[in-house]
Amino acid sequence: MKRILVVILVIVMLVLSVAFYSMNAISQALLQPAQITSEHSFVVERGTSYYQLLTRLSETELYDNSVWLKLAVKLEPALANIKAGTYLIRPAQPLEQTLNDIAAGREQQFSITLVEGLIFTDWLAQLNKHPHTINPMNEQSVQRWIAERQLPGNSMEGWLLADTYLFTAHTPVVSIIERAHSSMQTLLSELWSTRFPGLPYEEPYEALIMASIIEKETGVAHEREHIAGVFVNRLHQNMRLQTDPTVIYGIGEAFDGNLTRQHLRTTTPYNTYRINGLPPTPIAMPGEASLRAAFNPLVTDDLYFVSKGDGTHFFSETLEQHNQAVRQYQLNQNR
Repeated sequence: MKRILVVILVIVMLVLSVAFYSMNAISQALLQPAQITSEHSFVVERGTSYYQLLTRLSETELYDNSVWLKLAVKLEPALANIKAGTYLIRPAQPLEQTLNDIAAGREQQFSITLVEGLIFTDWLAQLNKHPHTINPMNEQSVQRWIAERQLPGNSMEGWLLADTYLFTAHTPVVSIIERAHSSMQTLLSELWSTRFPGLPYEEPYEALIMASIIEKETGVAHEREHIAGVFVNRLHQNMRLQTDPTVIYGIGEAFDGNLTRQHLRTTTPYNTYRINGLPPTPIAMPGEASLRAAFNPLVTDDLYFVSKGDGTHFFSETLEQHNQAVRQYQLNQNR
């Protein structure tokens, strides 16, 4: 009887030893670090099996393959739930983290920053050229997109919110455009509901147009509300806005960087020296700060401003003060 108990005990100890060794070997195989010195984008094709994945990770010299990894899936069946996509593997990243990322579909995130102050065609070119977007949009597809949504102004200008957008590989360009448009709609709705009372806008779109002008007039944060206050005052008094960026936008690709008196005298839908009120569409993609300024301008009596040559502006209440400032700062700039 004692002999039988001893045999059973030995067998149990052997089984436990084998189990312990196996568990330790599996754990060590899963904890092995990635054999790379810089970040690597690893693509998992649709239909890849767990065993094929291990083979590819080994063939690309990211991780070593072993029989223990094949046993690991028996202990963690979720690892076999392979999701196609592009995954980021960092230097020394444990294999277990990589496998868990792939099983959970935590794909690598790429980014694109749409900078305020540019125009839609600039943004579209940037989106189309990004190495990880697909299905670039052309003029025809853009016009269809505009028509489907019946956008005011029949233009994409101003309708996307400047921001940094994250996305996975093989994202269609239109998907990012739709996200940026949705973000702009949400912000416009919020700002319209909390706008300063008595503004000369009949609808949020007019404030969007104003924000685009503010965006082009100054890059100085503390001036935006002041610029907005001047333009709001001018609209209230039926004065023309007389802002150079609208003229330049109306000239379009023909503008060579030199704004002339002839340009200011030429009537276009965007020449605010020649037309009353706001231009028909935004003239750029405004950022959130300019949008907030358009909806909540500074309360001021100023009606004029002129560049001081250092990126800031001098503001005036009267034409006499403005003309004096023009002589002072424009003469200084031309010396």
